[in-house]
Amino acid sequence: MKQIIQNLKNGLIELEEVPTPNIKSGHVLIQSKFSLISSGTERMLLNFGKSSYLGKARQKPERLKEVINKAKTEGLINTWEKVQNKLSEPISLGYSNVGIVIAVGEDVNDIKVGQRVVSNGGHSEIVLVPKNLCVTLPENVSDIEASFTILGSIGLQSVRLAKPTLGETFVVSGLGVIGLLTAQILKAQGCDVIGIDIDKKKCESAKGLGIFTLNPNECENLQSTILEKTNMNGVDGVIVAASTSSNEPIDLAAKISRQRGRIILVGVTGLELNRDVFYKKEISFQVSCSYGPGRYDPKYEIEGIDYPFGLVRWTERRNMEAIINLFSKKLLSIDKLITHKFDLNQFKDAYDLLESEEYFLGILLKYPKNISYKKTLSFYENKKNEELILKRSKNEPIINFIGCGNYARNVLIPIFFREKVQFNSVYA
Repeated sequence: MKQIIQNLKNGLIELEEVPTPNIKSGHVLIQSKFSLISSGTERMLLNFGKSSYLGKARQKPERLKEVINKAKTEGLINTWEKVQNKLSEPISLGYSNVGIVIAVGEDVNDIKVGQRVVSNGGHSEIVLVPKNLCVTLPENVSDIEASFTILGSIGLQSVRLAKPTLGETFVVSGLGVIGLLTAQILKAQGCDVIGIDIDKKKCESAKGLGIFTLNPNECENLQSTILEKTNMNGVDGVIVAASTSSNEPIDLAAKISRQRGRIILVGVTGLELNRDVFYKKEISFQVSCSYGPGRYDPKYEIEGIDYPFGLVRWTERRNMEAIINLFSKKLLSIDKLITHKFDLNQFKDAYDLLESEEYFLGILLKYPKNISYKKTLSFYENKKNEELILKRSKNEPIINFIGCGNYARNVLIPIFFREKVQFNSVYA
């Protein structure tokens, strides 16, 4: 099968032929139909990969501290080798996938082979995902609509943290895909919504969805205009979905908020808060974590242990189901959100778009219909293994290697290579 991967050392993105993952307990194997490129996250990875070592350190200062501490305990050369090995590991891209179930593991009771599903699988012809990150689709939700489920869940989680009530006024700052979905979710909950973005075309997309918008470049005094729309009371809440290093979105959010207003950060901005404004208004500020409770918890995501419904009403999977329900009821629209579609083999054009000046929002990848599914175990196998076995001398051992974790990759396997041992296959 083919999968899009990135080399973090140089930023290079390739479509590689890789073995098909095996089905395992608590997981679902899916043949992809569409996947959505997350322009914010994946553009950040592109920039990170293509930056120098100094640039990488500036973007990830917490990792730099880890490297320095490791160098103090393990030595500079050993640490440098580990950093090189880590950066050389290819990473898979993408986390919003729609496809057909081709196999289910044990302990998966509510998903069947042949069903259409949405998951957080990557840009790959076949993906293996845990059951708690996979949801079946009703007939009246299209594949293309469903491909926006994960990004919609990210917006929904920020809305849940903001706790809007009927009739409140909210500002959505940043009208990318997540911002536009978030604005529609707020409208569906009976809120008046004001959208803000410096991109004129994004503002036009928002207007096409019935959202009142303001462009800071075209508005003489953004703060006064918003306050006037709320009878000088200020808005009830602001959801910041912008991506910038500037503190301006948070600063503006505080100034336009009412007394005890709520600010939720779902994007990435500078965080030097103006304490005086926050203090005088007693503003609540919170950062939203991805698409809901359970995210980054291996017990929930990998082992499939759900949180009790009565105690955690909205987990990440239940948020995904809620977004699908909104699509089913036609309360969410993606008509203005899709700007580009590419076949999988045109992936380079899709990623070049992320670094271009061309306008884009939702970028879809479409997968071929006929994908051969073959069970496999090894992720690396020497194609000339038969030749090696026939031609090898007694002093040239050929081995199979089972298990390829960090210690194996960083310590054991390099030792075998230095001793000129030939590998027949490596098993995960």
